Amino acid sequence: MAKRKPLSEQLRDAVRNADVSRYRISQDTGITEGQLCVHGQSRLSLDTIDLLAEYLELEVVRRPKRRR
Repeated sequence: MAKRKPLSEQLRDAVRNADVSRYRISQDTGITEGQLCVHGQSRLSLDTIDLLAEYLELEVVRRPKRRR
C-alpha cells in the first residue's frame, strides 16, 4: 500500500500547481510568500491553512478504510 503524503506536503503541491503565482496568493490572502515556499520548512497555523484552503478551493476528504 502506498503511503499518503502529509497534509503539509499536499498543500505545498496545491500551491505549486495553482493557476496563480505565490506572489498573487500572498497578495490576495495576506499569507507571506515565505510561508508559501514549496521548499520551506515553516509550519502553517490552522488559520493560515484555512485561508489557503479557502483560496485554493481545497477540502479534506476522509477516505473509507479498506477492508483486508
